[in-house]
Amino acid sequence: MAPRNASIDADESGATRWRRRLGTVAALFVATVAWCASLPTLIPLAVGVDVVRRARFGATRFVALIAVYLVCECAGVLASAWIWLTRGRDHDAWVQRNFRLQNWWAGTLFAAGARLYGLRVQVDGADSVAPGPVVLLVRHSSVADTLVPAVFVSARRGLLLKYVLKRELLLDPCLDIVGQRLPNVFVRRGGADPAREVANVRRLAQDLGPGEGVIVFPEGTRFSPKRRAEALTRLAASDPALARRAAGLTATLPPRLGGTLALLDAAPDADVVVCGHVGFDGVRRLGDLWNGALVGRAVHVTFWRCPRATIPTDRAGQTDWLYTQWERLDAWVNTANARATQPASR
Repeated sequence: MAPRNASIDADESGATRWRRRLGTVAALFVATVAWCASLPTLIPLAVGVDVVRRARFGATRFVALIAVYLVCECAGVLASAWIWLTRGRDHDAWVQRNFRLQNWWAGTLFAAGARLYGLRVQVDGADSVAPGPVVLLVRHSSVADTLVPAVFVSARRGLLLKYVLKRELLLDPCLDIVGQRLPNVFVRRGGADPAREVANVRRLAQDLGPGEGVIVFPEGTRFSPKRRAEALTRLAASDPALARRAAGLTATLPPRLGGTLALLDAAPDADVVVCGHVGFDGVRRLGDLWNGALVGRAVHVTFWRCPRATIPTDRAGQTDWLYTQWERLDAWVNTANARATQPASR
């Protein structure tokens, strides 16, 4: 019989997991009923707010997006229950059913957000993503960009991605239930045992197949000028030379070495794919969606592949290589943002 929990999280008991889920799932369904029942009131209020502040109907779009999100969450939870009830002994089939559900969830949310906010999406280099095995390094700047790998890599290229995610995301019922059926790891940022977290990340990348990849956000958190300054201060205290190099990164945070280098070490045959994007910048909180910051944005996503033979095998060489890739990414982000702000030619 397929295991009910495939994520790498050996220190959480089943009782702890189910207590959390009872609370979050109950809260989800109550919130969904309350929000949807309130739409006849919420939408006119949001329209009124938008008319007063001239916010391109940001509040109205936000109210609709939350409704879509809550309904998708409920549908995902119900679908996951059906998958569990009809599970068989074929482990591969179990994984694929949950993988397809994850792709549906991410794709539906992304498509709804793009439609509601009038996004224009351009993707370059998508042909370089497959085949696996790959280690996927993704820029992180927004609450929205976490959907990019699932939409443009998993759903469109068929790669089953293993995620390195922050543990706080277990409060999302769909990520908790389906995410723990798939081979992911939920790490404790700033935990008491960082070596154990790195070891879990390393295990995630072992024995990657041709249809698989492992994904990490090397920056560790969403970019902001304040977080950039804080990251440079921390880095200066531990590695002044690397901090001086990292100071040249103006649109991205310095990549954290632990998780990324652990993945490279654990998957010695995997190529690396770097994913950059612009268009989501500045949308770091739900309040930014309410304010209409995302309306009409041009979203540009790019991928490039680094063959494994071009990546050094020693730590110093890999650190230099990683920073070289991040400098390339930083330059691309600055160029793409500058191009996006230029007035359209007549």
